[in-house]
Amino acid sequence: MEQNNVNTVEETVVEESTVSTPPAGFQVIVREFLKDKIALTALILLVLIFLVIFIGPMFINEDTALKVNILGRYKAPTNAHLLGTDESGRDVLALLIIGARNSVLIGFSVTILTCIVGIFVGLISGYYGKWVDTTIMRVVDFIMILPTLMIIIVFVTVIPNYTMFHFVFIMTAFYWVGSARLFRTRTLQEASLDYVNASKTLGSSDFRIMFREILPNLSSLIIVNLILRLAGNIGIETGLTYLGFGLPFTTPSLGTLISAAKNADIIENKLWVWLPATILILIMMLCINYVGQALQRAADSRQRLG
Repeated sequence: MEQNNVNTVEETVVEESTVSTPPAGFQVIVREFLKDKIALTALILLVLIFLVIFIGPMFINEDTALKVNILGRYKAPTNAHLLGTDESGRDVLALLIIGARNSVLIGFSVTILTCIVGIFVGLISGYYGKWVDTTIMRVVDFIMILPTLMIIIVFVTVIPNYTMFHFVFIMTAFYWVGSARLFRTRTLQEASLDYVNASKTLGSSDFRIMFREILPNLSSLIIVNLILRLAGNIGIETGLTYLGFGLPFTTPSLGTLISAAKNADIIENKLWVWLPATILILIMMLCINYVGQALQRAADSRQRLG
């Protein structure tokens, strides 16, 4: 009888511990996407788009796709050219796939680099506080009030033979400040908690506390920040290229395809040149934003559950 009671108590304790254990982070994300059908559809569509634009160029001869053919300029869509040709006689479908890959790569590169710089600066500023925080934040404030787009345009104009790598570096140099302020604010909150004070008391180094203890607690914020900023950085590249201050015409991107709409004739009668790139940008932006919002809700839910 006593053995049965002990077994019952043990089962009850196991059940209570199982119930009280919060779900893992991945389970929270899956549950959030299953609840939001729009976000799930956006995620599937975004994955399909990325698969096409990253695998597609493997089956395209870029030298042939970028070769100028004056005799084939502005051909309407046919079986040979499913989306027609542009002003230089180049296949628009090939340019769309290659250009989308370049635009997404630029967006990814700028997002990751700015996030890395922002995390490093934000952690140092928020952890040490006092005069360190004041000095770093004044530098950040100074960069934020600068006319960033105008400065980027000037740099792009004066750099001879600039490439995609120059463009990524220039954008990274000015767009890390937003991430730095975001992570600095969260680090200030974390640095005041008991586990940080306990680590200091035990003699842990500042580097270990910042990057081994505080940084993992910023993981949900980092993921959400990466996703939401990706769409913005792709849009910045597209907008600057459309205005003529982004990538050179010889480097395909979504911006260079849209910038082909220079006059009323092309806008009205040659939709195949610029409309596919416009639709693709719109779809990607919406998908990234829906996925980012779902991840943000999942992160907030995970934080509430402990």
